[in-house]
Amino acid sequence: MTKTAWVFPGQGSQSQGMGIDLLDIPSAKEKFAQAEDILGWSVIEICQNNAEKLSHTLYTQPCLYVVETILADIVREKEKPNLVAGHSLGEYVALYVAGVFEWSAGLRLVKRRAELMDCAAGGMMAALMNFDRQELEKVIAETPDVVLANDNSPAQVVISGSPEAVQAVMSQVKAKRAIPLNVSGAFHSPLMAAPAAEFQDILESIEFQPAFVPVLSNVEPLPSVDATVLKQRLIQQMTGGVRWREISLALPENGIERVVEIGPGNVLTGLIKRICPDLILENVRGADDLAI
Repeated sequence: MTKTAWVFPGQGSQSQGMGIDLLDIPSAKEKFAQAEDILGWSVIEICQNNAEKLSHTLYTQPCLYVVETILADIVREKEKPNLVAGHSLGEYVALYVAGVFEWSAGLRLVKRRAELMDCAAGGMMAALMNFDRQELEKVIAETPDVVLANDNSPAQVVISGSPEAVQAVMSQVKAKRAIPLNVSGAFHSPLMAAPAAEFQDILESIEFQPAFVPVLSNVEPLPSVDATVLKQRLIQQMTGGVRWREISLALPENGIERVVEIGPGNVLTGLIKRICPDLILENVRGADDLAI
């Protein structure tokens, strides 16, 4: 039996029209209705008709959670993963799939997370492609108020911090491309400490169950099924970095031969392909891919 990991993308992978092709599936239709009751707005309406809102953190994160969990539940009727992981917001989908919390509790967490992150102001994030990692790490170490937020692959990272600090790093590190990101705050950095503290109180009130399958967390890419460990790692996630490069390397180390990215786009399989070219990579983006 081929050992398989399921991975779930985060903010940035959303696309207009995602989820619309699932409306003919009764279980999906039911979940969209439940989501509307919890959120107070329609995921379908945002995904179908409002590209501007869909790119807004407040709406992006709940929409991704709902669409990805629906897809995962449908795939789960045919097969089960041996390991799960998600990129930033995607970690909430991974924890739901692993049975750590029930669906509506996860959506309520994501809703509050999106609200808190959307209110964060005064920070900046930027993506760097094709750079000297040693030089980047040296400059970050010498520059206060900036951190490596997303270590996506050897050739692609995101830095996060104060606008001055991020600009300073961008001006000092030679990179093929350096692109400021259209986000409201310095996500995955210590500048998120205030919203993270508020969110911790909410997280503490949710009961986590031991996972059915091991989860590789963003802040600590070591497989765990322990409910306390997984909650502690999630608490750290808002201020900690996304160690996706290390998660990718951990897949073959844990015997994984096949990876299925569940959700819109193919960002994660694209990153994994560059890091671990021998893995079998598949995507489930919507109804057309559900036959696999």
